[in-house]
Amino acid sequence: MKKISIIFACVVAVVLSACKANMPVAQQSGKEDVAYLLFVSQSGQYHKKDLKVTVDEQSYTAQGVKAKTAMRRGSQYTAPTGTHQLTVKDADGKTLYSKKVFLSQQEVKTITLP
Repeated sequence: MKKISIIFACVVAVVLSACKANMPVAQQSGKEDVAYLLFVSQSGQYHKKDLKVTVDEQSYTAQGVKAKTAMRRGSQYTAPTGTHQLTVKDADGKTLYSKKVFLSQQEVKTITLP
């Protein structure tokens, strides 16, 4: 009986020491504080065409995708979270979309182009 008690005590000691419940654990602070923009061309006219996107005075070039393939193959572009003035123009400078939008964290905002 003593032998079984000693073996049981050893097993319990090994199991409890293997838990590492008292060790500090590194934690991540959560998701990145950015939103995403996806430019969808309903007619397909702006599919793989360069678009000039302006978010509060900061400009960059993006490409549009067809509505049919937007969720599978669409390129998403990062944008800061919050309320912003968003303007999208084609290569000729014609304004396709201009609106004040609210972008929340990790949201994919679909911008529908004609």
